[in-house]
Amino acid sequence: MSDECKVTVDAGVCKMKTIITAKANPDTGMVDVDIQSDCPNLLKLSWSFKSVCPYTEVEAPMKETEVYKAASEVIPHAACPVPCGMIKAIEVAGGLGLKRDVTIKVE
Repeated sequence: MSDECKVTVDAGVCKMKTIITAKANPDTGMVDVDIQSDCPNLLKLSWSFKSVCPYTEVEAPMKETEVYKAASEVIPHAACPVPCGMIKAIEVAGGLGLKRDVTIKVE
């Protein structure tokens, strides 16, 4: 496993910024996730979402991931890029992906 990954998401027009820190827990094999955000909806998510198995999360169909299930309970806007950022952070911290930027460019 990698050890830690920090992802910063600027969600766009809402101007909400979110910092996701994912850190591998060598004792459990899980990835612990910390979410700091200006968005009140994402703060609700941060209260309930603490750790996840990186293998199950990355290999699951999108609608079956713990991230997207939890996000769908509190985020009212389907275009929110934060859940994707969470998956990427978990993937990297779990040693299943590389630290590479992801870009969405709207023109």
